[in-house]
This record gives sequence, structure tokens and C-alpha cells, in this order.
Amino acid sequence: MKKLVFLFLSLLTAGSLFQACDNSKTYAEMLEDEKNAVNKFIKDNDIRVISLEEFERDTITASKEAGNGYDEYVAVSNGVYMQIVDRGGKEDKNGVEVINEVDTFANNNVICTRYVEQDMMTGDTTCFNVPLEKWMDISEYYKSPLTFRYVQNSSTVYGIVLSGDFDYDYLWTVANGYGTAIPSGWLIALPYLRNNAHVRLIVPSKMGHTTAQQYVNPYFYDIRKFEKAKALTLDKSNL
Repeated sequence: MKKLVFLFLSLLTAGSLFQACDNSKTYAEMLEDEKNAVNKFIKDNDIRVISLEEFERDTITASKEAGNGYDEYVAVSNGVYMQIVDRGGKEDKNGVEVINEVDTFANNNVICTRYVEQDMMTGDTTCFNVPLEKWMDISEYYKSPLTFRYVQNSSTVYGIVLSGDFDYDYLWTVANGYGTAIPSGWLIALPYLRNNAHVRLIVPSKMGHTTAQQYVNPYFYDIRKFEKAKALTLDKSNL
């Protein structure tokens, strides 16, 4: 897999951003708090962690949805943990479900995502664009997916949030102001996935969005769908 070279020099950025946060703690102390929060989440959810070497033998992670009785995450790189719930690529051929092995994500794909974000320090749900019981009456929160262009070349991999022809993800773009850069931690998963995949990720601050980096905060993501946009005029109500 190509090595990711991220647009945001996370460690350098964090060094300047965290100063606006909790002045009572050093950056090293905040990183320690983050590490403890991630470890607690893994322990509390009885997650079994496997190495990248173990994962790449079959690129499968166990999940309760698959009937394994436990959840397994792979420690990918840069502190990101990944569980593939559904690799995607499923198609209907004359009433028969088949797997399209080559329906993977590539450079310049426009990708629509449906997800739930959880703050791992507090346990709060902080951003989402799927219907959740508590907010069912606020349709603006889940009206539109988060849509981004995936750029992958020999030296860089990044994702840029799109607007214009697409409706915007209200919570991500307006309420939270997460910016236009897709978390680098999301992009690590894409080479292992196919269209319409479902994946869960633990993303540390240095691999997250600008808010995560600023406050040295890890986030858990249940990304229920990574889907290629069919056209710029796509009706996202069907996602």
C-alpha cells in the first residue's frame, strides 16, 4: 500500500494549535490523556487488537455482526485502528448477490459518506449524518452525506470536502466547522475497501480533523457507508 503523505503536517500543526486549548497541561500530558482514552475505549468495548501483519494474511477483521462473538480491530498505522464490518462491492445480478472485486476506490473518485462520530474523551456523539433516535425531528442533521473528492497519487493522498453541486453535511460543515480536509485516518482505510463499504475507525488527534488536532482529541467513527457518487447531480436522499 502506498505510504500516505498527508497535507497537514500533523505534529507541527498540533504544536501550535494546542496552545489555544488547556494551558494547564503540557502537550505531552494531553497526548497521554488521549492515549489513556483510546486504551479505555478498547478495554471497555472488549476489542481484540491484531497487528497489520496478522490482518494482511486475509484482510478480514472479526465482528459481532458476522457472528464471531467479538470485535476485532487492526492497528493500521499512526495510531489508527480499523474494523471492516462489510468490505463492500456487492452487486445484484439477476437477483443473485455477487461481489465485484474491482469496484475499489481510486484517484479522483467522488465519495459520499454516512457516519457517526463519537468523542472518545467524553463518550458524546459529536457529529453524524444518519438518522439517530434522539435527533429524528431535526432532518437537516442527516439530510445529506459528507461528500469529498479522493486524491491519490505517487506522493500524496488526501480528501477534500465538496459543496456546490452537492448539498453539504450540516453538522460537519456548519455546526462544527471541521473544515474541508477529510481526516487522514479515514483515508488509511480506503485501499482495503470496495464501494458501499462499512468500516469502524479509532482516529487519534494527529490523524483527525482540525478540531481533533487543536484539542488533542481522539474520535471513534462508525462509517456506515463509503459510496462512490454516481454523478454530480446525485439525489443524496437515496444514500
